[in-house]
Amino acid sequence: MIDILSREFTYLWYYFTVLFNQIFKYWVLGILLGSVISVFCKEKIHSAFIGMKNSRWGLLGIIPASLLGIASPLCMYGTIPIAASFSKKGMRDDWLAAFMMSSILLNPQLLIYSMALGKTALLIRFFSCLLCGITAGLCVHVFYRKKSFFNFKSFGDVTNRDTDPNVLVRLLKNIGRNIKATGGYFLIGIILSVLFQRYVPADSFARLFGSEQKFGILMASTIGVPLYVCGGGTIPLLVEWLDAGMSMGSAAAFMITGPSTKLTNLGALKAILGLKQFIIYLLFVVTFSVFTGTLCNIVFK
Repeated sequence: MIDILSREFTYLWYYFTVLFNQIFKYWVLGILLGSVISVFCKEKIHSAFIGMKNSRWGLLGIIPASLLGIASPLCMYGTIPIAASFSKKGMRDDWLAAFMMSSILLNPQLLIYSMALGKTALLIRFFSCLLCGITAGLCVHVFYRKKSFFNFKSFGDVTNRDTDPNVLVRLLKNIGRNIKATGGYFLIGIILSVLFQRYVPADSFARLFGSEQKFGILMASTIGVPLYVCGGGTIPLLVEWLDAGMSMGSAAAFMITGPSTKLTNLGALKAILGLKQFIIYLLFVVTFSVFTGTLCNIVFK
């Protein structure tokens, strides 16, 4: 019995070290880049967005708004108060929708993490998130042109945590907060991936989420709700799932519904949207993820 347990532990440790060495560099690079952008570029990004208010972009403003949302290093809890301050300064709802949607789905740190998935998945993640933000802004423009889509009354002014007068200390503190926020989930993701690789047959997984399965994309969208806790934590899982036969379409659907239906974020979204708009948001996310996944499976079949 002891020999069996020892051998099993050796297998698990081997899988852990291989996967850890494969992904760790992307996690570290993502932490560093995210902190540098947060400390040195965050205010410039947000100033660039608010500076669009007096421009003549019109509806086309949803495109740079979505790009700036991806460039913003803030998570959901940081994005909503920032968006509230933008709204108080007169920012258009369709631009806000594009900025918030893309910001929820992707940030520079997660983009670097996603390099571990390979070039194809990385490009799919970036362009699908960008397009999702643009589409959200377009929908708000068309259906909520004469009425407000958001309700930011419960949000006050934004507090900046990067205030230490010493630039190096400010950067180190931000790096520490990023490690604290993502490190645990990153390790949990690797552990779950190791268990998956060891105990779940690859052919069984391929039968569920392969490109030939009609409901694979919908299933991938569904599992994104309970499994997605932190972007960095899901990268190891996606690496193993893709190796095990998950189609690119199913992966794309998971990468959209996961962050957008993250359980810890839904309460905050409900507060600023109200019940009707909240339901519309969920339907939009599921519909867009299924459409994107289906298109990816056609293109990358």
